[in-house]
This record gives sequence, structure tokens and C-alpha cells, in this order.
Amino acid sequence: MIILQALVNGIVSGTLLAVPAIGFTAMFAVLRFPNFSVSGVATLGAFAGYLAYGVGLQMAGSLVVAFAVAGVAGLAFDKLAHLPLIKQGALPAAIASIATGIILENVVRLGFGNAPRGYDRPIARDVFLGDIRVSPQQLETMGLALLLMLLVFAALAFTRIGKAMRASADNPELAALKGIRPERIATLASFVGMGLVGVGGMLLGLDSSIDPLTGTRILLSLFAAAVLGGLGSVPGAVLGAFLIGMAEELSVLVVGSQYRAAVGFIAILVVLTLRPRGLLGERAY
Repeated sequence: MIILQALVNGIVSGTLLAVPAIGFTAMFAVLRFPNFSVSGVATLGAFAGYLAYGVGLQMAGSLVVAFAVAGVAGLAFDKLAHLPLIKQGALPAAIASIATGIILENVVRLGFGNAPRGYDRPIARDVFLGDIRVSPQQLETMGLALLLMLLVFAALAFTRIGKAMRASADNPELAALKGIRPERIATLASFVGMGLVGVGGMLLGLDSSIDPLTGTRILLSLFAAAVLGGLGSVPGAVLGAFLIGMAEELSVLVVGSQYRAAVGFIAILVVLTLRPRGLLGERAY
């Protein structure tokens, strides 16, 4: 029964991790470099949502604020610091993104300090399914995450903008010949991807608490989820997030919580060794 509880906890963690993982892998698919500034953007989104919720906005409004603030900040850093370096290769842009992530983290630290903060949500009794326990807050945040994922999949499948993003990710040269402007698609991918990362930071904060290291703590798991599913694959990011979430929770039963972060390292090493393209392959939608 302990294993079942751990699996349920892993599903909860994986659901919340999937939202920023989608943003990360969508940006990689279009921009072609791993944007590690998602650590700082996730933290920024979590605190933006925290402030919006604190002044009286409802959950939906707070999520919109988190999305907008994170999207604008991420897009600004991409335009100013990351994309100008992409002509020199993915590595310089990736290194620059690490630096901007640290900058954002310390900006939040200067503004809010290091103390953890929690969203002021009503306390409710846990829901029991037999011996399995889930809190109503977890069910709510899972529902919000699943709704966002459905919206993303629907947008990619049925809207002109989504189809243009998919085309640009699959074959940028052919997409350009079809009249799709790569600069606009890159801008859109950066804004939406970072917005999803910010919303993901807020959802994770709703499940626990937030501090300046909120995004840094999930960075390895987020990257591992994207690599495991296949960098550039949106369904792969979701699958990878669920697998990483469950693996991390199960590892706590075996080796203790202090080694939980090692799961991400192991997943990356195994995938890069045995299947570098990930479970669902690169740029699979």
C-alpha cells in the first residue's frame, strides 16, 4: 500500500511537472537550444501568481498573471541575451540561459528574501480512496494542469498558429518557403513556452510553498522529463514528466529523500546512452 501511495504522489508530481516541461520542450523544438533560464522564470511566475492571488484575484486570474509575467520576462531575455548567440551555436545560448536564470533567481531573492511563502488557501480534509490519501488542493492543481495540457494539445492540433509552430519545428526551411515567418514563430514559442513555465512554477507552489530556489529545485527533473520523452516532443514531455515524478517518489522508499534528485541524473544518463532521441523521438507531436 505504501508503494501505491508513492505512485499516486508521483502522478501528482508528474502532472504538475508536465506543464513547465511542455514549455521547455516546445521552446527547444523551435529555438533549437535548451533554455535553462526556465529555472528563474518558473520562480518568477510562482511569485507573480502569489502576489496576484494575495491581492484578491481568483485562481484563474492569478494563473493568467503568472503566464503573462513569465512570458514577457522570458521573451525579453531571449531577445536580448539568448537568440543573438544562437548563430554561434546552441552551447553559447544555453550557457547564457544559465546566467539569466541565476539573475532572475537573485532578483526574486532581493525582492522577497529567502523565507518560504505559501498561498493562502483554505485547508480541507484529505480525500481517502481506501488507504490512498490525496488532498483536495492536489486534486485542484492537478485538474488545472490537465486542463492546460489539453488546451496546449488542442492549440497545436487545430489552430493555424499551432500548425505553424509544428511546421517550423519539423522543418524550418520548408516552413519558411510556405510563407511562415520563423522570427514570429520563435517569438511566439518563447512567449508561450516561458508562460507555461511560469504557470508550472505557480502550480508547483500551490502544491507546497515557494522561495527563490523554487525553479532551481525542479530544473533537473524538468530537463530529465524532456530528455526522457524526447527533446522537442510535447507528448514526450508529458510522458517523461509522469515517469520522472513516479520514479522520484518510488526512489524515496528505497534510498531516502536526500537522493531523490539523483533520479533525474540517472534518467538522463540512461536515455542518452540507450536512446538519445528519447522515448517518443525528436520533434514528434
